[in-house]
Amino acid sequence: MTKTEIGSIGEKSVCGYLIEKGYTVIVRNYRIKGGEIDIIAENSDYIAFVEVKSRRPGSMVSGFEAVNKRKQGLIIKTAGDYCIKHPTELQPRFDVAEVIIDNGRVLSIDYIQNAYDTTGYNFIF
Repeated sequence: MTKTEIGSIGEKSVCGYLIEKGYTVIVRNYRIKGGEIDIIAENSDYIAFVEVKSRRPGSMVSGFEAVNKRKQGLIIKTAGDYCIKHPTELQPRFDVAEVIIDNGRVLSIDYIQNAYDTTGYNFIF
C-alpha cells in the first residue's frame, strides 16, 4: 500500500470514530496555500480541527510526535482562514489522531482532544 492509501484509510477511520462520538464531519482535506487540515468536525460545543497521522506498527516516530510546532503553526493558520471564511460561535479545538494500520486493516485509533493550543501564535479565535 502507498502512503496516500494508508493516509486515506486513516482519515476515513477517524471520520467514523468522530461520527460515533456525536460529531458531524464538515470538511475533509481543507487546503490553503501553505496548509491543510485533514478533518474539520463539530458537535454542539466545539469545532475540532483534526490532524490524522497514520502509521504502520513499529514506526520509529509516533503520529503524535510528528505534529511538531511547525506543523501546529500551519494548522492554526489554516484553521484561522477557515474560521474567517466560515464564522462560528463554537469553541475551536485542535486534536490529533494516530491510526495504526497493518495490511490495510486498522489496528487502533488513539485520539487526543485539545492536543495543543494557540499559545505563542499571533492568532486569536
